[in-house]
Formats: sequence, structure tokens, C-alpha cells
Amino acid sequence: MDEAKTKTLVRSLVSWTVGVCFGRFDIRLATGDRNVPVEPQPFDALSPCSPGMLTDTNGLPINQPPDGYPTHAPPDGVFVDDQGHNFDLVARTRQVFQVVFGEDADKKWQEAEEIIDKRADLRRWFAASFFADHIKRYSKSRRKAPIYWQISTPSARYTVWLYYHRFTKDTLYKVLQDYVAPKCQHEERKLEELRSEAAGYPTAAQRREIESQEIFVDELSAFRAEVARVAPLWKPDLNDGVMINFAPLWRLTPQLPGWQKECKKVWDKLVAGDYDWAHLAMHLWPERVIPKCTEDRSLAITHGLDGALWYEDTDGEWRFKDLHPTDLRALINARTSAAAKEALKILLDTPPPMGSRRSGSRMAQITDSRRRTTSRPQDTGRNPHASGRRLRGAIDQDLVQVVKMAIAGKRGGSSKSDVVEGTGITSSQWNRVIKTLLAEGAVTQSGERGGTRYHLAGADA
Repeated sequence: MDEAKTKTLVRSLVSWTVGVCFGRFDIRLATGDRNVPVEPQPFDALSPCSPGMLTDTNGLPINQPPDGYPTHAPPDGVFVDDQGHNFDLVARTRQVFQVVFGEDADKKWQEAEEIIDKRADLRRWFAASFFADHIKRYSKSRRKAPIYWQISTPSARYTVWLYYHRFTKDTLYKVLQDYVAPKCQHEERKLEELRSEAAGYPTAAQRREIESQEIFVDELSAFRAEVARVAPLWKPDLNDGVMINFAPLWRLTPQLPGWQKECKKVWDKLVAGDYDWAHLAMHLWPERVIPKCTEDRSLAITHGLDGALWYEDTDGEWRFKDLHPTDLRALINARTSAAAKEALKILLDTPPPMGSRRSGSRMAQITDSRRRTTSRPQDTGRNPHASGRRLRGAIDQDLVQVVKMAIAGKRGGSSKSDVVEGTGITSSQWNRVIKTLLAEGAVTQSGERGGTRYHLAGADA
């Protein structure tokens, strides 16, 4: 077998292991622990699932593996590229190798690394290349339908992997609270430890390590802010298709500029009203979509409004009901979310993150950044804390957005503990940001002491 075919085959194997990790494919078909179904005959009923999928006794897909299953999928369909984390995707794929290949697992893993990545580093390949390979694998003609989604920092030093078939409206909130916020806290503590160790007379190596960590912390802070901006307005619906659902996340894919450009194009069309058949369009712009439903019955049917807006006359013709403007406004109000509207306004008003345009040139830094061996000119007269001070203005703006999104995301108002625990910011950061928001009138306050709640201005208290 030639080298190209071998590489394609090994990439397919690794892609399958990812599917096993997410609970899509059944590992028992590779280990012999489950009988392989009999070859289907020409006139057999079509199976509801693709071959090799993890299914229940009725042949239907299941979200969680059964008891005794060799591997375990994350309950929320989220993995991360974070060495040492319980749901680190690279470590989990290696566990699949161990189950399938047994004593030869380490050897097979090393062979896969050498075949797939010229630096023999599958972690680097996952961060830099797996998603692009996956998009090609799950595309046909003009239809692109990746089911494992990568969102990451511009350098791809930190990645979150999402499973399309497990999405809920709360997925990004879980990503923010359970993964990104703890990661930010961990890396900020690590930065402080590095600064403490280097206090006084840091060596050149310590200065480089501090600077690299400062860059990483700033990337994580910006990533957290971006996730917080999108979470309140993101409401995935599988009927909308991959591109519509992915479009609001375009700012979170700087590691793959080509894909980001495609998603941004779809997002712009969604904003312009070209895809008002989508459920996401109704969620974000009901005041625009519902009037269109009064003119187009097929659009009203799509959004479940045909009974409210149309009737069939005695001649069998469908006609628009002559609704009073207040009735039409009631339909719009019932589908309007104050939190989603505020989040949409903030998202549209916020310039794209700078890393989204130059991330391609930074992908080569992934391995070096992870190993802290980035080569930089030595400058013995440089203050190791200077770069952190230069970036704090931008970070504070990100913190403001994070806090606003956290407040907007909870009905009835948010307490200080809600925001601090949900975003991972410190108490001092909270105090600084909330004072600013209250002074600007962007946030209002109700209650006293332990019952104090904060609300976005204009939203229901």
C-alpha cells in the first residue's frame, strides 16, 4: 500500500476512535464483544442508523453507553484539548487504542503518530488539522456537515470539541462554566506562580515562559468572552442544518480561516434575512420573521404559525387572517427573548477578535507553545510583567461582556455568586466590573444583602 493510502487509512482509524469517544460508534464491533449484524438483503427494511453506530436493543441510537461498555462518553457531548483533564479528547482516543489493540496499543499509537504527523505528535495534529480533515470527510458536493465541532483560541493551544447530535440551548453555558472558566482560573494561578518564582531577578528562560503564559491567559480570557457573548443567543435546531447552527460561532473558529470565512458568510446572510426559514432566525428576529409569515404560508408552516395566521375559505383557498396589530404583536412578544436580543446587540456591535485574521500563521506555534520552547530574542532589560499590563485594557472589556452575558442568561436576575461561579472571574474583578455597569446604567440592582440581584437594563427584573 502506498504512503498516501496508508495515511488515509490511519486517519480514518483515528476518526473512528473519536466517534467511539463521543458515543457515536460501537467499539464492541471491533473487539468481538458484540455480534456483527447479518448482511442486509435487498428488500430488508432500511436501518434507522448507519452501520457501526452505538444502538440500543431496538436498533436506535443512544446517548450514553450501556453498563459494562468499555469506554464512556461525556454526558454533555463535550471534550477538550487539555492534557490531564478527564475529558481530554487525545487521551480518550488513546484509551480506545488500548481497548482495541491491547498490548500493542502503544506501538500502534506511535505508528499512527509517525504516519499522520511529520512531527509524530497526534496532539498537535488534533489541534491543527483534525477538524479540517473531518470537514472533508463529512462533506459531499456543496453540503458540508461536520458532526464533531472545534472551537478554540487563535493559536489552538486550547480547544473545545462539541458533538452536533448532543446540542442543547445550554451547551455553551456548560462549556463556559464547566470547562473554560476552570481552565482560565488554573492558567491564571499558574501565571501568578511563575511570576512569584521569578520575582527579583528572572532568568531569560523565566521571562520567556512568563510571556508565553501571559499570551495564553489573554487568549483564554478572550475565548471565554466570546463564548459568553454567543451563549445567550445560541439555540441550535438540527432541522436548520450544520451551517446555520454553526454560523453564530464563526468568531470561535480562528484556527481554521477558510471554515471561519464560510460560517461568517452564512451568518451575514442570516443577519440580512436571507434564511428566515430557519428556527434560529425566528429565535433572534421574530419581529422580522413573523410579518413575513403573514405573506408566505409556507414560511408560516415552517415556524408552526399557519393555524394562527392563515385559514382555508369555503373555496379551498388559503387566506391570511385579518389580525389586529395587537394580536400580531402578541405573537412577536411571545417569541422574543430579552436576553437573546441583548446578546445579539452586543455581538453585532463588538469588533471581531484580532486573532481571527492571523490565526493561520500561528498554527505552527502550537507544539512549541505547549512545550514552552518558543524561541525568542533575549532582552535582559525587559520587564517581564510589561506585556500583561499592556493588555489589561482589552481584558477588562472582555470581562465586562462576560459579566453582562452571565447576568442576561438567568431569568429573574443574577446574584454575585451566580456570576462569579458561572464565569470563573475573581471577586475583585466582579466588584470592579459591576460598579462600572451600575454607573453606566447598563445594569440595574434589586434586593438587598444576600438577596441582591442584578438585571440588564431594559430586561424584566
